Amino acid sequence: MLYSLARPFLFSLDPDSAHEVTLRLAEAAAFFSGPIPQAPISVMGLDFPNPIGLAAGLDKHAQHVDALAALGFGFVELGGVTPRPQPGNPRPRLFRLPEAGAIINRYGLNSVGVVAFAENLKRARARVIVGANIGKNKDTPNARAVEDYARCMDVLYPYVHYLALNVSSPNTEGLRDLQSREYLSALFASLKQKREILRDRHARDVKLVLKVSPDIDDAALREIAEVVRRERADALIATNTTVSREGIAALAHGMEEGGVSGAPLMARSTEVLRKFSFLLKNEVPLIGAGGIMSAADAREKFSAGASLVQLYSGLVFRGPALVAECVEACEASQRSVH
Repeated sequence: MLYSLARPFLFSLDPDSAHEVTLRLAEAAAFFSGPIPQAPISVMGLDFPNPIGLAAGLDKHAQHVDALAALGFGFVELGGVTPRPQPGNPRPRLFRLPEAGAIINRYGLNSVGVVAFAENLKRARARVIVGANIGKNKDTPNARAVEDYARCMDVLYPYVHYLALNVSSPNTEGLRDLQSREYLSALFASLKQKREILRDRHARDVKLVLKVSPDIDDAALREIAEVVRRERADALIATNTTVSREGIAALAHGMEEGGVSGAPLMARSTEVLRKFSFLLKNEVPLIGAGGIMSAADAREKFSAGASLVQLYSGLVFRGPALVAECVEACEASQRSVH
């Protein structure tokens, strides 16, 4: 109800400003929030109060963890974060397409850097499962990208439950090249070795999750499935944003450069999710992201093989009520199974 009143004002602002105001409003709303809706599930050896998560991209700098957790999410994914601070792309870099329920962003991994990100995260008080989406700096050549992921892992290991390896953002030139079988194998091998050291040092086990693009062909999809199975990735997120302009090319801002999220992504991301589910046969948990605008969309992701789902654009268009709707749909689904 409150969001429906605030939305006209937010949509009157440019999207970048609205993004910042929304986070401030979430801080205020946190004082009036109730308990997190319960639909408990265990995934990756972690106990989630419910399977509805916040996708990366909303809280890029880990400054609003408590407020976002209070919206009812079972987990929150923060970032993306890079080792060194970087400004990302110049504004405007975020565009709303209300007619299509879509958002285009070309942030380019704007980041305060992993050290400042960790300091922000340390101030959070909410007892919520936290993931950090990590990437490489724009000026780091792909040949040295492993070092950037390892640096983020070093700094963040004591403060997060999982690390989402972002090799699929369309807004950093060459990043999606890191989805190749050779690179992913090297990345997992290096980070798993480092995790052994960090696990002993910090007495905790941080999970490694891969986030993939929706724009991969079937051959690449099979290669990725082979790597995550062989390297025993803890989970796979399907998917990041798309570079496709199907269904939005004729709309205002429809051809802006960047990744598309929201309703136009739903069918493609769910198809990719379903294919990974078939190939991995429950050997690697799947997290469904991309285009969830309703409880029915969340149910479709679960039916396609997801154990957990994540929201972002749906939250922008629908507000926090969408979180509770999706949790309720999950509870109903669990009741029907039993």
